[in-house]
Amino acid sequence: MSDVRHVLVLPDRDAAEEVVEELADRFGVADEPQLVRDALAGEDDAEDAQWLVVVEDPDSRLDPTALDAFAGEYEGWLETP
Repeated sequence: MSDVRHVLVLPDRDAAEEVVEELADRFGVADEPQLVRDALAGEDDAEDAQWLVVVEDPDSRLDPTALDAFAGEYEGWLETP
């Protein structure tokens, strides 16, 4: 079975950092999710960057629908593979 990776897209760094903290409490994510700044194409302004939270899910434990709803609470979404 291949490892599953979920990518949550958040509107700003603050939201992404809150999501990282909340993932452990709400979903029991043991490994620290990776936080990645994703500058929008053609935009140099840091304010226009989206932030990605990359969650490793080697046992396919996490429910993508629940993750998408969770990201939605922070005006984000789950990126579909």
